[in-house]
This record gives sequence, structure tokens and C-alpha cells, in this order.
Amino acid sequence: MSETMTRSLLVMFIAGMALQGCADSLPDRLGAPIEGYSHTSAAINRFSVNGNGGPNISPYSGGAKQNCCATLPVKWHPGLTVVVEWVKDPNPHAYADWPKPRYSDAWSKAAQEHEAQYTRHRAVAAVAPYERLGVVNVHFLPCNQVAVTAGLMTPRSPNYPYKFLQKMQEPATCPKP
Repeated sequence: MSETMTRSLLVMFIAGMALQGCADSLPDRLGAPIEGYSHTSAAINRFSVNGNGGPNISPYSGGAKQNCCATLPVKWHPGLTVVVEWVKDPNPHAYADWPKPRYSDAWSKAAQEHEAQYTRHRAVAAVAPYERLGVVNVHFLPCNQVAVTAGLMTPRSPNYPYKFLQKMQEPATCPKP
């Protein structure tokens, strides 16, 4: 090897070592997409995870839409929780009986009266353990309960932490929080 080539390699090696000190370390937290699942006959008109919005969800459905983003730790740790807030429409099919034509004064009045029946909820929910941060899945359950995951698995995966039925019925009485 020539002396010039040896010097060039040495300079490149030293420069490379010096640049390693400039490299950013991996972040502690990242933004993860938010997805929701309603396991009840109610519609979830809007919801948020730690203040960041998720998509609206029809009764007994979900998982088809994502919104951005809930900031969570890259690595799960015991005691990890999120705050979930949501607005629920307990009678999402009532619009079928509203006066016609759509957007008339009578229709708008029916819509306002219907919206007055929406309920608002807030829960601090534990996040199921995850190996790698992925999509934040929020499951809306009977009795205004929620369950949250944030890993790479989907609800259809065999190792998914929850096995909720897609259609769950509200019990006659709910347990007190």
C-alpha cells in the first residue's frame, strides 16, 4: 500500500471515529399511529390518546383508519399508562328517523337534540406490554371501559394480548369504577 493511500485511510478512520460522537442516540419516545375498535353498539364520534386524536368508529367495527400520533416510549415499562378521552353516541342510527329534507331547520333541530345525548368519557388505561412500539390500538368496551395496546401485532394475531369479541353487549348493570 502506498504512503498516500495509508494516510488517506488513516484520515478517514480518524474522521469516522470523530463523527460517531456527533451521531444522535436513539430517541426515548416516538409518535405511533392511533387506531380504534368499538366492541359495542355505540359509535365513538371522536377520541384521543394523551391528547392526540384517533379516528371516529362505527358500532362493532374499527381498525380500518389511523390518525397520527400518540407519543409513547420506544420500550415498554411497567406502569405505562395513557389517557383516553372519547365522545360516544349511544344511538348512532337515530338519524334515519330525522325529518326530511336533510339540513332543513327541522333536520338541524333533530341533529342538535341528538348531539345533546352524546356522553363524554375519560380513562387512564394501562398499556399492554410490547416488544417494539407500533400502532396504538384502543378497544372501547361495555361499561365505558377501554383497553390499550401499542405493539406491532394486530388484533387478529395469535399472540395479541386481548381476545375481545367484536360484538359485546352491555350488561344490565356496570361495575362501579
